[in-house]
Amino acid sequence: MLKKFCFAVTAIICMLGMGCQDDKTADLVIKNANIYAVDSNYVGDAIAIKEGLIMRIGPWSEIVSITDENSKIIDAGQNFVMPGFIEGHGHFSGLGYSLINLNFLKSRSWEDIVRLVADKAKTLKKDEWIIGRGWHQEKWDSIPLQNMYNYPFHYSLSSVSVDNPVILYHASGHSLFANKKAMDLAGINRETANPVGGEIVRDKAGDAIGVFEERAMGVFSQKYKEYMDSMDQAKTDSIWYRAIELAEDECLSKGITSFQDAGSRFDELDKYEKLAEEGKLRVRIWAMLRHSADDLEGKAGNYKKVNIGNHFYTCNAIKSEVDGALGAFGAWLLEPYNDKPNFKGQNTTDIYDVKRIADMAIQNKMQFCVHAIGDRANRVVLDIYEGVMSQHPELKDLRWRIEHAQHLSKDDIPRFAKNGIIASMQGIHCTSDAPFVVKRLGVDRSRIGAYAWRSLLDSGVVVANGTDAPVEDVDPIKSFYASVTRKREDSGFEFFPEQKMTRKEAIYSYTLGNAYAAFEEKIKGSLRPGKVADIVILSKDLINCSEEDILKTKVLYTITDGKVRFESSGR
Repeated sequence: MLKKFCFAVTAIICMLGMGCQDDKTADLVIKNANIYAVDSNYVGDAIAIKEGLIMRIGPWSEIVSITDENSKIIDAGQNFVMPGFIEGHGHFSGLGYSLINLNFLKSRSWEDIVRLVADKAKTLKKDEWIIGRGWHQEKWDSIPLQNMYNYPFHYSLSSVSVDNPVILYHASGHSLFANKKAMDLAGINRETANPVGGEIVRDKAGDAIGVFEERAMGVFSQKYKEYMDSMDQAKTDSIWYRAIELAEDECLSKGITSFQDAGSRFDELDKYEKLAEEGKLRVRIWAMLRHSADDLEGKAGNYKKVNIGNHFYTCNAIKSEVDGALGAFGAWLLEPYNDKPNFKGQNTTDIYDVKRIADMAIQNKMQFCVHAIGDRANRVVLDIYEGVMSQHPELKDLRWRIEHAQHLSKDDIPRFAKNGIIASMQGIHCTSDAPFVVKRLGVDRSRIGAYAWRSLLDSGVVVANGTDAPVEDVDPIKSFYASVTRKREDSGFEFFPEQKMTRKEAIYSYTLGNAYAAFEEKIKGSLRPGKVADIVILSKDLINCSEEDILKTKVLYTITDGKVRFESSGR
């Protein structure tokens, strides 16, 4: 009887993790590490991991005692070890599709794009669609002679794709270029009216040149959806799953362990949840639900999911928008564009509908995340947030977010901190857009309110960081460099450096800041015992290396859930 009692007590102690050698033995150990934990200072150079969690951090002389022949040991070689990067605002399936479809992020001219489309058309059957993304008329080395606001006319594109509808999305995703075949399918002619919140760019004769801004894109999205719906469901699903696999590969190779997806529809969310339940996700997904107010009515709460599949999938936020992008003249401004007089941009979603979605977020205890780029758009969103919060004074920690918060009125910056609103911004947008921001806004608006990280941080605002991939390269190193230098990589052009972040602030914005912005700071974002073992090992010390060396940083290892998901082949 005594033996049975002792055995039972021992079993209970083992289950509680208080004893038993097996429970004390690490699955994975990183040693010889230059550890940057973000929110703690550890005396030590080793991290012990067990069952996907950080077990202990300390000197190798102590950690070695909790290893055995089954423990995997990684020698970090004194390289920089930090929490895995969290992409704070991107489009996960969009990133994957950008690796399948035509990608123009590196195209430097309209002629390059036409050539790529022509090559693609040669491989397709009649009526098969060509989809691409990434062009930006303000970032080309040359502008076509025939243009409107630097937008080219469609004729050269249409001539190389006579039999195939073509849709090429602007890098921002807030406008598209269509060829004649696509415009004919969509029924576009001189009599086609501009939709509310959108514009068909036309020549002096009233003919569409091929560019469709904001809500004017809708008719093409619908036609492409009809085309995809006509295909076999298994085939379209296989393309989606392939896109997700490619997006994961891309993120892991660049040190990203979590991805905050800025707006997915019901069907995608169902698939993410299933992948997480089956243990098939390698990158943690935190998703925002994205539908119209009418579609969300009575359904939003059904998609609230938290920590599915061991923290690999959460949907606890709703996304909306009030304007477009600066590059596509869609940012909603208080004063007109400098280079488009008498035009103040687009309000893309009815403000009443945004308020309805805000109420749904309150009812379902979900975060609300609204896209706002222009200063007027940000002011309107702040007004909505303050109005809803005043109706619910009992709710003290909503952590509602403004996605992008790119161009702000000086008077509105203190309102973020006053209301605990997260500024979910993208460092790389600053330097990527820098060549045309002053052109659009003028010097004063650009200097005071464009990508105003320093002003926001100094007023006590939590700034989350990311890339808006596939709008930009998902690489967090490039966005980190932009955040701490505000310099372009190619030319060294510096965009109002007084607004830059410190290195510690920038790392925080890409780790614990992003975790906080998603109510996940207790489980990720810093290196602490008990948190998930999502870790990246880098070749350069991001805190102390030179500015030039930041861009030379290589990802050596990416670890999620205590498993090595990526290892550099060049080590």
